[in-house]
Amino acid sequence: GKVTLTDDDIIEKSNLSRQFLFRDWDLKKPKSTAAASAALAINPLLNVHAQQNRVSPDTEMVFDDTFWAGLDVVVNALDNVNARLYVDARCVYFQKPLLESGTLGTKCNTQMIIPMLTENYGASRDPPEKQAPMCTLHSFPFIIDHCLTWARSEFEGLLEKTPTEANKYLSTAADFSAEVRKAGDASARETVERVLDILSTNRCTTFEECVSWARHHFQDYFYNRIAQLVFTFPEDARTSQGAFFWSAPKRFPNPVPFSSSDPLHLQFIRAGAVLKAELHGIPRPASLDDSFITATLDKITIPPFEPKSGVKIETDPKANSASVIHGDEETVIEDRLGELEKLQLPSEYKLAPVEFEKDDDTNFHMDFISAMANLRARNYSIPEVDKLQAKLIAGRIIPAIATTTAMSTGLVCLELYKVLRGAELEAYRNTFANLALPLFAMAEPIAPKEFSYNNMKWTLWDRWILEGDLTVQQLLDWFVERKLTAYSVSCGNSLIYNNFFPKHQERLPKKVSDLVKEIAKLEIPDSRRHFDIVVACEDEEGEDLDVPLVSIRFR
Repeated sequence: GKVTLTDDDIIEKSNLSRQFLFRDWDLKKPKSTAAASAALAINPLLNVHAQQNRVSPDTEMVFDDTFWAGLDVVVNALDNVNARLYVDARCVYFQKPLLESGTLGTKCNTQMIIPMLTENYGASRDPPEKQAPMCTLHSFPFIIDHCLTWARSEFEGLLEKTPTEANKYLSTAADFSAEVRKAGDASARETVERVLDILSTNRCTTFEECVSWARHHFQDYFYNRIAQLVFTFPEDARTSQGAFFWSAPKRFPNPVPFSSSDPLHLQFIRAGAVLKAELHGIPRPASLDDSFITATLDKITIPPFEPKSGVKIETDPKANSASVIHGDEETVIEDRLGELEKLQLPSEYKLAPVEFEKDDDTNFHMDFISAMANLRARNYSIPEVDKLQAKLIAGRIIPAIATTTAMSTGLVCLELYKVLRGAELEAYRNTFANLALPLFAMAEPIAPKEFSYNNMKWTLWDRWILEGDLTVQQLLDWFVERKLTAYSVSCGNSLIYNNFFPKHQERLPKKVSDLVKEIAKLEIPDSRRHFDIVVACEDEEGEDLDVPLVSIRFR
């Protein structure tokens, strides 16, 4: 036997409280290799192979067909839904048992996904989490969570998303321009304007300029925007129905004037300047103490605030975008692209996007986010929080409990014995537990939905395999023999054949393998003997019928 263990993450201090195989001396080591070493110390005869690859579409050359075909069982310990769905889809495709589990504070669940016996992980979804309306986050927060969510969003926009878009322009300007021209909407215009801003107006070359950037952002975030909001909606403003505009849960805000003697103000400037410098590849000065920051701030001139009339501030809770519609977006986009083309930037110039990392206390990420959130809370008279509380909320952390982890691990291991001895459906158990109540609910897994037609039966676990390098016509004939009409054939996002389009009749004598390479741009490795297509069918009554994935073994 052999255990393949893979994880692309490294061990952080916060992992030690619940991930039992790690110790203090393992910090900053890869999780997979440290776990493998700890397991070998317990059982030197264990055959374990540790990798540091993320299991995703990007690593399918590593975790290829041969790898998946050689597995007996897959055990998941993932922390996000998209990764779970991907592994689930792979296990369904290769018909491999998957033992799925997760924890959330005092709660844990385990789900057994067994080929041909149970439904898969993707067959059911939790309802999406409720999120605060966009207008609440941008203009009307009333709890600290709103301030931290806004701060996290601004961090990502300023330091990760915009620099990434700018690098895309710097790498392939023609592709970037074509993409925003094709979109031609308010979102595309804002993207171009942000790229222009970071490469022109707010491109920094010295640390002093980074301090100035942070100071101007302070003025914009915590004084000018709030002063404009109060100018647009005074304290005695009323709605069209006659009610007071600033009624609960809205809080009437007040601008925060900058003060170099306020530690929170200096924290925002210092952290913002450091992150801006990192973004532009500017060395950090030897000293970042208050006297250095204050001396730099004394040289900066901030223009006085002047309120503007006719400013549109979103107040509709149902609005999901903060984009402002200008009217003629395409003209604005063209103007901004023209300005970008005129920029004189150093050759090979690139930005270094800053990806949020909550667990490194030396990277200034949480310093910036906590300062930003607390200053916004100060605007709206919301109680402020310390850096640790800010980390828990902004990092969307629910503290993990070792007891919950131990229980879910034990439950999965019990089910693993059943998989290895080939148990029947009735033997398996899915579990949901909440130690805080306490609640322990166990249930037999749900069987997969079964389809039947013309003496054929199938479930999501089935795949129809067709032998030979078939033409489109031969493919359609195969379905006709089973009293099905295949009216559409697709590969990935590309349409290979559809009987609605007269031009597609020309494709009937062509081989499907050639069409997927030509139209879908599918690259089939030499080691793979097949490719997959999705076929849409109708039965004899003209009703749509869900059929399994179709694999054509053309080699």
